[in-house]
Order: sequence, then C-alpha cells, then structure tokens
Amino acid sequence: MTTTASPETAAAAEQAWLTRLMLNLGSRQVQHDLRNAAALHRRVMTLVPSGLGDAPRARAGVLFRLDTDGIGAPVLLVQTQLPPDPALLPTGYAQAQTRMMHGMFAALRPGTPVRYRFLGNAVRRCGRNSTAGKWKQAIPLYGDDADRWWADRAAAAGLDLHTVLSRSADAPTAWHQPKQHDKGRSQPKETVRVAHAAILFEGAATVRDPAALRGALLHGIGRGKSYGCGLLSLAPGAREA
Repeated sequence: MTTTASPETAAAAEQAWLTRLMLNLGSRQVQHDLRNAAALHRRVMTLVPSGLGDAPRARAGVLFRLDTDGIGAPVLLVQTQLPPDPALLPTGYAQAQTRMMHGMFAALRPGTPVRYRFLGNAVRRCGRNSTAGKWKQAIPLYGDDADRWWADRAAAAGLDLHTVLSRSADAPTAWHQPKQHDKGRSQPKETVRVAHAAILFEGAATVRDPAALRGALLHGIGRGKSYGCGLLSLAPGAREA
C-alpha cells in the first residue's frame, strides 16, 4: 500500500538554513567581494564544509542573493542545505543571523498567499538557425519578455502570480583568471570579465503546488546561481477579504 507523506513530514525531510548577513562596508574584504561576483561566491562557500568534491555549491545546496536598497548596508542572503558557520567569515565582515526553514516549508499549502522576491538570470538561448546570436548564446531578456520568462518559471515552481514588479538589477560581474595550459612558459596574467544579466522580480502570488515550490526553494531557479541569481524568497502574504 502506498502512503502519502504529510506536508510536515515532507518539510522535515527538506532541511535548509537561511543566513542573513548585514555586510560591513568598512571591511576591505567586503569591498573586495562586492567588486567581484566570483570572489563573493568563494566567500559564501566558506560558510559550509570544504571537501565536498565536484560541484560543491550544488552538494551543499548553496544559493545566495545580494539585496541593496541604496540606503542602508547591503544584505547578503545565503541559503544552505548544510548547517552554515558564520564564525568562519573574517572578523568584522558582517553581522549574521541564521534560522532553519522547516517551519516555512511546513506552512506551504495550496491557496496560501505569499509575497516573493527573486533575482533571475533571464536569458534566451539562441538556436542553430537564430539570427539574434550564435548557437547557444545567451541573449538577455528585458521588459515584457523578462516578465513572461519569470511567469513560465513561477508556474513550474508551483506559484500562481497575481502581481509582478520587475526591474533591471546591477549585473553580477565576475573577474576570472584564465587557466595557463603551458606550464613551462611564463605568461602574463590576464583577467576575463564575465557579466550576467539580472532582473529583480517582486510581487504577490498564491501557492498552487507545495511540493514543486519546496523543490524550487531548495534548488533555485534558472542559471547564474554561482553569481547570486536563482534564490527565491517568500514571506506571508495578505489573504483576500
């Protein structure tokens, strides 16, 4: 006989922690990391154990997003599926608050109203015969095209959207050191700049499929997760009168 797990049982099996880091802009390490999304990713990964083998970010379930409002200090949200250790950050890097997310997972029911925030790498991949770019080239989407991109992914994530407020965010920019294949020769060090288009989506929605939504919360949505995209945040929404 097949039994169906209750929402509480499903939530208990899907553990995650959310760490809120209020960054100290007076820290040189913070200033350095904010200039380079690759450095910020490396810093975030210090919160979880090392030695996770290939794809450590995915193995630890790490997602993060930098929230800025132009007024106070930026806040770095870091979600992990392993217990984080903020004490491993440099002294004076940030003020940290961590909480488990099982309560939120258990509260998700069909028809539950929520508010959402999501930073997405909204792109379209070019086909073989595309005139917009090379095959598999990522073309950033804006305006109505970006909103449709988010609507499709929100539906797949078990959300029924009611309102969508979208705006272009600062593109997470990473600076990479290319690999030197010729180890026998001294070659000048050059850095490669890689920018990822990002759109911030906010609004109100209703939970339609809690299981799909928990999966999207745990694993993120879309590309660019190593650069601060893909983390979906939820808060209780207002019920209709």
